[in-house]
Amino acid sequence: MFAYIIRRIFAAVVLLLVVSAVTFAIFFLLPRFAGETTDQLAAQYIGKNPSPEAIAAVKSNLGLDQPLYTQYWNFLKALVSGAEYKFGPEPATCHVPCFGYSFKNHLEVWPEMTSRIPVTISLAIGAAVLWLVSGVTTGVISALKPRSIFDRLSMGVALAGVSLPVFFTGALLLTLFSYEWPILDNLEYVDFTDDPLMWARNLILPWVSLAFLYSALYARLTRAGMLETMSEDYIRTARAKGLAERKVVVKHGLRSALTPIITIFGMDLGLLLGGALITEQVFSLKGVGQFAVQAISDNDLPKILGVTLLAAFFIVVCNLVVDLLYALVDPRVRLS
Repeated sequence: MFAYIIRRIFAAVVLLLVVSAVTFAIFFLLPRFAGETTDQLAAQYIGKNPSPEAIAAVKSNLGLDQPLYTQYWNFLKALVSGAEYKFGPEPATCHVPCFGYSFKNHLEVWPEMTSRIPVTISLAIGAAVLWLVSGVTTGVISALKPRSIFDRLSMGVALAGVSLPVFFTGALLLTLFSYEWPILDNLEYVDFTDDPLMWARNLILPWVSLAFLYSALYARLTRAGMLETMSEDYIRTARAKGLAERKVVVKHGLRSALTPIITIFGMDLGLLLGGALITEQVFSLKGVGQFAVQAISDNDLPKILGVTLLAAFFIVVCNLVVDLLYALVDPRVRLS
C-alpha cells in the first residue's frame, strides 16, 4: 500500500511538470509558430498602444530573446523561488509561488487568485456533497426498484437535469427565490469563518443549480452500475449465506459500483475547483471562474496562464486522491 501511494504521488508530480511544460509551450511557443515576433508577443502582455520602452522591458523581464528551454527554466524557478521584474523606477517582486505578474495592472497573479479561491472551494465542495448524496441515493433506490413509479419518476427528473443547462436553472432559481418570492435575496458571498449560517444561506441557490445537473448524471450512472452489480453471482451467494439485505446492497453491491463514480467525481470536482465559470457569472460570485472570464476579456495573458496552471493543479490533485481512494474501495488495487 505504501509503495502504491509513493508511485501515485510520483506520477502526479511528473504529470504536473508535463502540464506546466505544455501550458508554457501554448503561451510562448505556439505564437512563434504562428509567425509572431518577440516584440509582438511582448506587446500582448502590456495592452493597447504599448511604447517601445515598455515592450523592451517586458522582453527583458520575461527573457523572450533567450532560448525556450531557458525561459521554461526561469518560469519553473519563479514558481518555487519567486522573481523580480524591473518595470519602472522601482523593481516589482513576485513572491513564491510566482504564477505570473500582470504588466497591465502591475499586480501579482497569485494573490489575486488566492483571494477568490475560498469562494470557488465553497461553491464546489457544497455542490459536490449535494449531488453525490442525492445522485447516488436516487440511483441505488432506482436500481433496487426497477420499473417502479419512483424509478420512472426519478429517471425522468434526471433526464431533465441533464438536459437543462446551468445558466437556465440558475437564472430560474434567482427569478423565483430572489425576485418573485424574496426568500433568498441579497446573495453575496460571506466567509465561513465570519458567519457560517449566512455562508450557507447565500450559497444554497448556486449549490442547488450545480447539484441538479450533476446529481442527474450520478443517479443514472449509479443506477446502471447497481443493476449490473446486483445481478452478479457473488451477490446471490451473499444472500444465500443469509446476510442482511442492507449489508448486501451497501458492502457488496454499492462498493463494487463505486469505482466509476469515484473516477468521474474526481474529474468533476477538479474541474469545478478550477473555476465554475457559468455558475459564478450567473450568481455574481467573485471566484476563480469569474477571475478567468475577466482575464480573458482583458486579454491579460499572465492571469490566463495562472488560472490554467491552477485548474490543472486541482485536476491532478483530485485524480491523485481518486487513485488513493481506489485502494480503499477495491482491495484488488492494493494487491496489484
